[in-house]
Amino acid sequence: MLQQSKPNPIALHNTDFVLRKRFKADVSPPQSNFHGDSKFSTVQSSPVGARRKRPGGDEKKDSKLKDFINYPTFSVSELRRFAISSGGLLKSANRKRCWPMLLDIDVDNIPPAPKLSVLKTHRDYEQVLLDVERSLSRFPPGMREDKRLVLQDKLVVLILHVLINHPELHYYQGYHDICVTILLTVGEDLAYAIVDRLSISHLSDYMGSTMERTKVIMDYVFPILAKVNPKLEAYLQKAEVGTMFCLSWIITWYGHVLKEYRHIVRLYDFFIASHPLMPIYVAAAIVLYREKEILSCPCEMASVHHTLSHLPKDLPFEELITTACDIHLLYPPSELIKDNFVPPTTPKPAEINERRWKRRKHLSRKLIVKVL
Repeated sequence: MLQQSKPNPIALHNTDFVLRKRFKADVSPPQSNFHGDSKFSTVQSSPVGARRKRPGGDEKKDSKLKDFINYPTFSVSELRRFAISSGGLLKSANRKRCWPMLLDIDVDNIPPAPKLSVLKTHRDYEQVLLDVERSLSRFPPGMREDKRLVLQDKLVVLILHVLINHPELHYYQGYHDICVTILLTVGEDLAYAIVDRLSISHLSDYMGSTMERTKVIMDYVFPILAKVNPKLEAYLQKAEVGTMFCLSWIITWYGHVLKEYRHIVRLYDFFIASHPLMPIYVAAAIVLYREKEILSCPCEMASVHHTLSHLPKDLPFEELITTACDIHLLYPPSELIKDNFVPPTTPKPAEINERRWKRRKHLSRKLIVKVL
């Protein structure tokens, strides 16, 4: 059974003064209140994913999940079923244990962060500071300033630690939105291990020296829509709306555009347990869900883009997840990449990730099943 690693005193020391001087605050670092198998598989779906929750359903699932992860020889494939099925992993305590398991992370061997003097040498140090300073809305409302500053310091160290560990990766604005969600959920040590693993797998397409790879992924949304709803896809093409409306969705795993933390971490359960291209399937599911609203707009770029760019507050996330799974079955990434291949001037991480994915053990046809 995996156990959480001990606190990293070096990393904590490094975070003490990264941002505090810039905010001209001088406080002692308080304790955060938020510590509260890379063998991926093809996602299958059934209507169960969007079922209405029964009274006590979450409690029963939570109890089953805890029994499952405490079993000496649990199956990562089964753990994915819990993460993808209705409600996801339910609680931060479960995510703290299950996210590392899903990513095949050895939590007892997490390396310490480099010293602050080393972090400052990274080419993106100043940009990371600026983005983290502007990330106030990503922290819980009402949080004391001293606690928020310490968490922002830890966020800076987390990001730069990963970037220094992987010099081939390039920081992008929006990366910090993913990092802060993981930091708030699992704490600084586990956050580093999780973000480090995600950065060389699920997020690697977005971390190239240019946005070419990201654009290729965004452009997949139209072939997906054409496969499922040709009328809607034709309308969007006629409006010449492009795909920039979903940029902040996919590169932040929706962390930048959703207001409620519970919705963000629910999607993170899903994405961590799924194929790296699943965020674009969710983007397609959102567009499909808003079909009537979109078709009621004037068929011109400004109006349609404005509608798409502003997400409703009441999106039915379990329904969207089920729809994304269904589309994934209808038009899997291997076919999507093959049908829409555009030779880039740099290596093709999406294609590389797909080859890795196909080598991994697949789940049974019934991935989303009744777990209660």
